[in-house]
Amino acid sequence: MARFGLLLLLALCISACDIRPLNFPYQSDDSTQSIMYSSFSLRPKHLDPARSYSSNEAIFTGQIYEPPLQYHYLKRPYELTTLTAESMPKVSFYDRNNQLLPNNAPVTDLAYSLYEISIKPNIYYQPHPAFVRDKERYSYHQLTQEQLADIEGLADFELTSTRELIAADYVYQIKRLAHPKIHSPILGVMSAHIVGLTEYAEQLQALQASDRPINLQAHEIDGVKVIDRYTYQIKVHGKYPQLNYWLAMPFFAPMPWEAEAFYSQPSLVKKNIVLDWYPVGTGPYYLTHNDPNRQMVLERNPNFRGEPYPSEGEVSDQQAGLLNAKGQQMPFIDKVIYTLEKENTSYWNKFLQGYYDISGISSDSFEQAIQVGATGEFGLSEAMKEKGMALKTAVATTTIYMGFNMIDPIIGGNSERARKLRQAISIALDYEEYISIFANGRGIAAQSLIPPGIFGYFANEEGINPVVYEWKDGQAKRKSLAIAKQLLREAGYPEGRDQKTGQPLSLYFDVTGSGPDDKARLNWLRKQFNKLGIQLVIRNTDYNRFQEKIRKGTAQIFQWGWNADYPDPENFLFLLYGPNSKVKFGGENAVNYSNDEFDRLFERMRVMENNEERMMIIKSMLSLLHHDAPWAWGFHPKQFSLYHSWNQNVKPNLMANNILKYRKLDIVERANKQEEWNQPLLWPLGIILFSLFVLLLPAVMLYRKKVRAKIQF
Repeated sequence: MARFGLLLLLALCISACDIRPLNFPYQSDDSTQSIMYSSFSLRPKHLDPARSYSSNEAIFTGQIYEPPLQYHYLKRPYELTTLTAESMPKVSFYDRNNQLLPNNAPVTDLAYSLYEISIKPNIYYQPHPAFVRDKERYSYHQLTQEQLADIEGLADFELTSTRELIAADYVYQIKRLAHPKIHSPILGVMSAHIVGLTEYAEQLQALQASDRPINLQAHEIDGVKVIDRYTYQIKVHGKYPQLNYWLAMPFFAPMPWEAEAFYSQPSLVKKNIVLDWYPVGTGPYYLTHNDPNRQMVLERNPNFRGEPYPSEGEVSDQQAGLLNAKGQQMPFIDKVIYTLEKENTSYWNKFLQGYYDISGISSDSFEQAIQVGATGEFGLSEAMKEKGMALKTAVATTTIYMGFNMIDPIIGGNSERARKLRQAISIALDYEEYISIFANGRGIAAQSLIPPGIFGYFANEEGINPVVYEWKDGQAKRKSLAIAKQLLREAGYPEGRDQKTGQPLSLYFDVTGSGPDDKARLNWLRKQFNKLGIQLVIRNTDYNRFQEKIRKGTAQIFQWGWNADYPDPENFLFLLYGPNSKVKFGGENAVNYSNDEFDRLFERMRVMENNEERMMIIKSMLSLLHHDAPWAWGFHPKQFSLYHSWNQNVKPNLMANNILKYRKLDIVERANKQEEWNQPLLWPLGIILFSLFVLLLPAVMLYRKKVRAKIQF
């Protein structure tokens, strides 16, 4: 009995001496490090900057890769500034005789533009085995079976090294956009602008077709040139002012040829040691652990040069404390641990316990977190105020839409029958109801693909989609279901049945969600189609398989979204540009829409500055889209984010992906709050011990009685 009490006392002492709360969900990390805790729900498919184009991938690629430009963290409207570039690109314009033109020359006089970019010296890549050299030979570029014996991941390589970033790395990455095995989603768009990129892609495809090796260093693009060690040049057709925006995206980040040579070894490909899994960059962080079934970890790049926190912003930033760190070297956070969380409830509970630093607000937790005022304004609930949380909101430059595959034989095509079917569905899909039920009112129904805050967004009556809405009593009203049913009859499907065969119309909706949170949404969708007598068949698949269906054009109807990459209407309108078709050209036109007049207007609009003429062209383009209805326009969400009080330097930035380096944490305050919010309940343990004592007492007494009797005997 004495031993039992001693062990119990020792266990309680160990628990009491542990500096972490008993329910701390992570492995013990160095408490002196500034570690941020976050989560992910979908594993990234591509971490190769030439391929990656999803928001769940940008969380990682934005911190690892460094294009020449970036968005200023604090200034609004959004403003481009330098990242690795010494200064903003020098742009010069030339006519067909290669004569230099003034900057204000008419667009019709321009034959091409030259962008000259000079990068800063003394920027180095993260530690990586691809750079290890033994004199003139790369140690790991021709791996032997002996070297591979103990290699299962990148961390298993004994040696790592680095080298300086040079202009040729940026040129090499632009070449990679044309590689036929990479399937870059922006090749179609960039081929229309970068001189020689189309021909370069054709040259590489010919090499692949003839089974000859593709060596990007042995072939050059006419319009992309290395000038010297730190300077390179991009030549574009005519005028394309949006190129600067692209130069702030990972597509135009540098790629060292050594990394691709290293990863191209078949022996490493078999072990999934590839660029899509282990990125290589010069950014403030690098990926040190990649287990998408459990956890992904970013750590501070030991070779990062440092970057000063901004010293200017908006007038309100000073009062908000956003300039307190001005001039200090970034990054401030040492490590970020991303844990897989498939259920919103689990994530939310850990956030309330202080084990996640920031959180969005799901529908399930909305009422617990948000208080809606009498006039409809949103504010924090008393429970969140007591925890000292901050609420940050912003209308997202995002469009969530339902896409109709325009090459599908039933829902797609330019026939009157298919068009009216799409229009009928667009009216029946009550997105106002969807926003109310599933987003707690956090969003506005979309009238086109361009969201608020982007040039080309039209508000009020001027902006309504006349096919789906009418203007009544000072607001947009969705047209009646009777009009939708009339369109359906005109399409040849009265009451949802094919008038020729009498068979009910069944349409297929491809979806990635299968959890309990998705069931209600899918039931809602079925009801929307059912209002027209149309049977909606749900085809569930994982996200990677879903992407494959979109790429091959085998999905019929699907729901997807687009976040603005840069604040220009081209970034949304190009989603329906014919030469950007997903199936035919590998672009981001996921519904494979094609309209010659729309494409002609798009090509005019994309090279223009923001003015009245450009606005009128956009209005004509939107009119075509309203008529053709390749999308049911969906909605623009409102972003709500909660931040614990220990978060610093927090300002929503809807354009930048590389915001982690600006963030700062008060880890002492966090530890104190975690301890305060996670006090163990000891009284149940007391009851258990007392119950155990009561149960054991008779046995102990009987044992002692027998011992005494034996001694007396």
